[in-house]
Amino acid sequence: MSYLINPHTHVIEHDHEAIHAAYHVADFALAGRNQRDQYRELPCAEVDLFSQKGLGAIRIPREFGGAFVSNKTLAHVFRIINKADSSLGQIPQNQIALLNMINIMGNHEQKSFVFNEILKGKRLANGGPERHTKDTITLETTLTIEDGRYFVNGVKFYSTGSYFADWLAIKAVHPEGYVVLTLIDRNAQGVDVIDDWNGFGQRTTSSGTVKINNVEVNPLLIFDERLLGNQPNYRGAFSQLMQVAIDVGIAEAAFQDTLEAVHKARPIIDSGVDKASLEHFTLQEVGRLNILLDAAILLLDEAAEYLDELDQYPSVTDAQAAKASILMAEAKVYANDAALQISEKLLELGGSRASLSQHNLDQHWRNARVHTLHDPVRWKTYAIGNYYLNDAYPARHAWT
Repeated sequence: MSYLINPHTHVIEHDHEAIHAAYHVADFALAGRNQRDQYRELPCAEVDLFSQKGLGAIRIPREFGGAFVSNKTLAHVFRIINKADSSLGQIPQNQIALLNMINIMGNHEQKSFVFNEILKGKRLANGGPERHTKDTITLETTLTIEDGRYFVNGVKFYSTGSYFADWLAIKAVHPEGYVVLTLIDRNAQGVDVIDDWNGFGQRTTSSGTVKINNVEVNPLLIFDERLLGNQPNYRGAFSQLMQVAIDVGIAEAAFQDTLEAVHKARPIIDSGVDKASLEHFTLQEVGRLNILLDAAILLLDEAAEYLDELDQYPSVTDAQAAKASILMAEAKVYANDAALQISEKLLELGGSRASLSQHNLDQHWRNARVHTLHDPVRWKTYAIGNYYLNDAYPARHAWT
C-alpha cells in the first residue's frame, strides 16, 4: 500500500533517528518553557515540531509504514522531551497509547486509515474521563444510530492535547450497552474544545473540556472495545511506560536544576565551608537523590526491555501480561518518588533564592505532583505485594 505523506512531515525509519529528533524537539521546547508555564501559553509551535519530526508515528507497525521503534527507545524519547517540558511531553502520550489500542482492536482497513493519517502528520487526542461520573470508567456519553447514521453526544474532561488534535478519540456507550471508541473529526460541526484546564501543574497540556453535540461519526472509525479483552495483552503496561517516562523526565530536569542551584547557593554559616556544594549534609542529599534517579531509570529500562521481549511473540499469556504490569508498577513507584522528592529537595538545597518566581524552579514539583495523581502509587505497591505474596495478577485495564 502506498502512503501519501505530507511533505512537511518526516517519516522516521529507525530508533536512532527517533532519539535524534527528540533532542531537536527538546532543545526547541526548553527555550520557551518557563514563559509558557508562567503565562499558560500553549506549546503550539512545539507540538507542530513534534509532529513534523515524525515522532507521533514512531510506534506504528512497519507493515503500515511506521518505524515501530522499541519500547526502550520510546521511553527514552519521552524522557528527553519531558526533561525539557513535561507539559509538552504529556500531550502526545495519549496518541501513542491510542494507536496501540487501535492496532489491537482494528481491522486492516481501519488501521490503514488511522495510521496513514498519523504518518501524514495528523494528531490524535483523547477525549478523557468524564468529570462528574462516579468513577473514571463510567460513561454518560452515548452513541446513537439513526437511519443507518451514527451520532455521538457527551461531555469529556481531562482531554489532554485536544486543542492540537485533528482527531478526537471519544469513548461512548453503544445502544446495545457495550463501550466503543469513536474517532471524531476535531473540526466537525458540534465539536467544542474548551481550554479550561486550570491545574497548578502541567499547565499547558490542553487537558480541559470537550463537548460533543450530536456529532456524526464515520462507521469505519468506530472500534468495539470488547475486542481488547478477547485475549491477554499488555496495553496497560504499554500506556504506563510513557507515564513513567514522564515522571522520570521531570525528575531528571529537577536533578539538573538542583546541581545548578546548589552551586549558586550560599553555605549555611554553621557548616564551616566556603561553598554550599561542600556542605556535608548537602553532599549526602545529592548522593541519595542521584541513586534514586538512577534506580528509576534502570527500572523503567528493565520494564521497557521486557515489553520488547513480548513484542517478538504473536500473542502473550496472562502470566506474561501480569509480569509486564508488575515490572511497570515497580518502575512507576520509583519514578513517582524520584520526581516528587528531587523536585522538593531542589527548593530546599537551592536556598531562599530558589523560591524566586523568575527562576520558576517550583514548576518541577507542581508538574510532578499533578502528573503523579493520575495513577496513585499506593495501588501500585498493593498490586506488587499481592503479586509476589499471593500470585495474584493485577487487574487488566488502561493503567496496569
